[in-house]
Parts: sequence; structure tokens; C-alpha cells
Amino acid sequence: MPDDSHLLCCRNGAPRIVPDEWRIVQSAAQWDGSQGAVLPLELVVAQTERVRASGRAGIWLGPTDDPACTVEFFGWVALIAVHFPKFTDGRGYSSAALLRSRHGWRGELRALGDILPDQLFALRRVGFDSFALRADQDPPRALGAFAPFSGTYQGSVDQPLPHFRRAATC
Repeated sequence: MPDDSHLLCCRNGAPRIVPDEWRIVQSAAQWDGSQGAVLPLELVVAQTERVRASGRAGIWLGPTDDPACTVEFFGWVALIAVHFPKFTDGRGYSSAALLRSRHGWRGELRALGDILPDQLFALRRVGFDSFALRADQDPPRALGAFAPFSGTYQGSVDQPLPHFRRAATC
């Protein structure tokens, strides 16, 4: 059963706090086959039919997992999460950008693990649209992390054209 934890979500509009309907599962021994679990990529690869039969499943990627390995599951997986073991580990930014731009993932993309409010704006720019903050972070206060920037100069997943190209088309 999902617990009463909450996360920040930017899907379909402005950032807001929503209940978390998913359970993060660390290993096959922790998963009873029920739906609503976000499972490690290696478990999904090893038990694809069992996971698919659960009805509603998600995948989480570790820092060394190849995002390309998830493509075969796009047709039936509901969520892809990227785990940040430390807030200083930036590999998850690359995983998100690859999932969105190179591999075409259009479903929910969640950042989880050691996520801090200071990272939210940049995480959103590379394609994340939901964020499971650390337990010691205050979700209502973290919502403010999306507001300080009125625009961006660089191109990214959320706005492929850099500022000078956008200005030239006006």
C-alpha cells in the first residue's frame, strides 16, 4: 500500500504537491508482485513477464544503469524514476535528458533519492516532471524553487532553442 508521503509534480501544469501513489522497491525479495511498485531495472529485465502481469509498474534507474535499456518497456511501464544516491552525483541529469530527447519517453519521469530544492529547477529543465524530495525537506517550501527564474539562456529538454534563437524568431 502507498504510504502518506507526498512529492512535487509538474505534469500538466504548474508545480504542485500531490500524494505519492508509488512504492519504491529495492530488490526482488521486497516485492510481492502487487501493482504500484517502482522496481530496479535489473529486476524488470530479469522478471519482465511477472512485472508486466502486475498491471501497473514503474522502473527506477541507478546511476550506472543505461537509460536505453528501458526503451523495450515503454509500451506498458507507467513511470521511470532516476535515483540520485548523493546530491552531488549528476549522472541522473544525463539519464533524464537521454530518456526524453534520444529515447522519446513521454510518461512520468521522477527524480528520487538525495534531491534538494536547489536542484529542482535544473532537474525540470532536463525532463523530470516529478520529484520525491528527501524526508528532511519541506515540500511546500520547495515549491518556491521553481519561481526565481523568469527565463533561461541555454537550450535544454524543456526549451530546445537557446535564448538568442527564440529572440531572433520574434
